[in-house]
Amino acid sequence: MDLILTDYLAMVNTFCYSGTVKDSRKKQSKSTKTRTGEISLSARGVGYIADPENDADIEIQPESRNSAQHGDTVEIVLEGKIRGRTQGRVVKVTHRARNTFVGTVEKGSNGLILKADSRKMSDSISLSLPHNAKVGDKVAVKISQWKTSSGNPTGEITRAIGKSGTHNAEMEAIVFEGGFEIDFSKQVEEEANGIKARQSEIMKEEEKTRRDMRGVTTFTIDPADAKDFDDAISLKTLSNGDTEIGVHIADVSFYVREGTELDKEALKRSLSVYLVDRTIPMLPEVLSNDLCSLNPHTDKLAYSAIFKINSSGKVYDRWFGRTIIHSDKRFSYEDAQEVLNKKSGDYSTELTTLNALAKNMQRERHKNGAIDFGDDEVKFVLDEDGKPIDVVRRIRTDSHKLVEEFMLLANREVATYFYNLHQKNKTRENSLPLIYRVHDIPDAERVANLAVFVRALGFELPADTENLSAKDINALLERVQGDAREQLIKTAALRTMAKAIYTTKNTVGHFGLSFKYYAHFTSPIRRYPDLVVHRMLDLCQKKLKFDSGLWRKLEDIAIRASEQEKKAVDAERASIKYKQVEYMSDHIGEEFQGTITGVTEWGVYVAEDNSKSEGMIKVRDLPDDYYNLDQKNYALVGERTKRMFTLGDTVHMKVAGASLEQRTIDYVLVE
Repeated sequence: MDLILTDYLAMVNTFCYSGTVKDSRKKQSKSTKTRTGEISLSARGVGYIADPENDADIEIQPESRNSAQHGDTVEIVLEGKIRGRTQGRVVKVTHRARNTFVGTVEKGSNGLILKADSRKMSDSISLSLPHNAKVGDKVAVKISQWKTSSGNPTGEITRAIGKSGTHNAEMEAIVFEGGFEIDFSKQVEEEANGIKARQSEIMKEEEKTRRDMRGVTTFTIDPADAKDFDDAISLKTLSNGDTEIGVHIADVSFYVREGTELDKEALKRSLSVYLVDRTIPMLPEVLSNDLCSLNPHTDKLAYSAIFKINSSGKVYDRWFGRTIIHSDKRFSYEDAQEVLNKKSGDYSTELTTLNALAKNMQRERHKNGAIDFGDDEVKFVLDEDGKPIDVVRRIRTDSHKLVEEFMLLANREVATYFYNLHQKNKTRENSLPLIYRVHDIPDAERVANLAVFVRALGFELPADTENLSAKDINALLERVQGDAREQLIKTAALRTMAKAIYTTKNTVGHFGLSFKYYAHFTSPIRRYPDLVVHRMLDLCQKKLKFDSGLWRKLEDIAIRASEQEKKAVDAERASIKYKQVEYMSDHIGEEFQGTITGVTEWGVYVAEDNSKSEGMIKVRDLPDDYYNLDQKNYALVGERTKRMFTLGDTVHMKVAGASLEQRTIDYVLVE
């Protein structure tokens, strides 16, 4: 299998045996016989380490890993070649990526063992006595000894989660697997409750000094099941016919002061985690759902970005600061869309005006190169036991895009304002830092691979892939619109993009949005970087002195937030995958339509069109022929019939099996 195909199989969520190797070449020894680097494991337990002297990774067989696990930093010696691939043997693990694992208790040959949920933990873990665990329990275990006479590590049970296979136990296991805490400490809860007890006094004091926006029409637009409301939008027509738009954000920085227990816990978590059935909040509920939340029909403290905008959507005046607001109505996206569709109902005039402005701003962004990967959201309907009983598709409507445009506006304007005021033409020592949201240009090799990939499907990217622009990606997305392979190409293009990160170094801006300056300002209830941005705005407006170590401090926060964000995304995907497998396990023998999302020598991966549940049709189950992999055309081709199964093809299939333990679904073709 060539590199291009491997990249794209991984990109469209296929199961590839090559392993994903983090490039740690800068850390590696230049010796011809030893290397130091980060090991990556495939599902078979084979390890890979990047080699600074060759393009191909060094391969480490399971028996040569010396207890090393996925992500560990290891020292290896080179030991010849197998099938042309350089082999290595781990002589020392210099750093463990993790010491805690979640899994299911099983019976081993010498007592109970833990079979880890993570496929990247290839060894079973022997459980130390005493413990009360029983076969089938879902538990968390901390490794106490990596090397034992049996060859397996030994661990102690640190938490009993529940019975394996039950909804709550599986969802909590995903949370703990990601390293997230569910409960808040007593000190944190007491601190939050102490603020609530003073709320009446706080409001009386704050209304004396804040800009009063309570007389301006204001409302929130959120999902129907939302419990916290980060943002509200206000609208007022000015005497010259232009519009004043207020983007009002929950003033979390007022309630969560730096250095408090609340602040320390918020930084530790860095963000709220969203699974299919629950939210693990960054802040205690008394803050996230009550004090900070911009609930309707009550006075609330906000940090606001207020803009004067002409009819074409051009901002010609802006103001940032602390306000007091009063939301007149809580709209769901569906409610707001109904008003827009009917052109009547509560605040119809205001919503129509906002929608027109949002469309103008969206057109301008698109003209400047902003990429729109926007897609419908698939959501499982769960019964009272957490079992998936239906799938609904949440269509992205004008009401969603309206809110999105004004949040993007506020985020961009805050970042631009801050840069121009406190960083432009200034040295680092004389300027204030900010945590930006940065999105780098795509890697040239990935873009070249994308070009080959879409060409195989009958589409083209510009020949000069090294200088690919966001407008080029947009042009591709427009060409595939309505094509049966649209979603596949969208996914491939999206995963070609660099990962957006938090950083104080705004060297590249935001490629996907085509913004020179961009920061997260609009969701401080659920994202710690937004909270920091609020604090930095306050610091610069009050012209307070700042510590020389502030740059380093904010960069550390940015790194932490980026790391936590990746873990949160992994947790969300794991919860969705579990529910997809569980959903299909109740539909064994039933027929569905799907789209081929990956092609390998051992079969094709197919995503069911409605639930997006991905599974495999094994090559041995394909009919009446022997099939070979055509790498160039991303297809399996029958030797005799020349029948082809190609990426993007629509197929009719039946659910043959589903394994919750392995998180896999088996389909068979229906002719």
